[in-house]
Amino acid sequence: MQITEIKVHLMDEERLKAFVSVTFDNCFAVRNMKVIEGQNGLMLCMPSRKAADESHKDLAHPITQDFRHYLEENVLHAYRAELKKQGRPVAANLPLVEE
Repeated sequence: MQITEIKVHLMDEERLKAFVSVTFDNCFAVRNMKVIEGQNGLMLCMPSRKAADESHKDLAHPITQDFRHYLEENVLHAYRAELKKQGRPVAANLPLVEE
């Protein structure tokens, strides 16, 4: 499965940096992924829904660590590219937080 499109919508919030939509193989899209700034750097959060017990449950998520890394690496690259495109500052090394 290959990523064929990434759309980044930058946000002006303290922790929420962007909403992201990713298309796979030109035939399946996942919307509402989030780029979040945590204490140790950036992380990619999957789309989720709040359950009755107030916890959050992922609606879609990578099954393997290799695919998670592939997805995070590509999304964060697209996030940095969108920052540059819009003339916003890009930290030299925005670290990725491994979950």
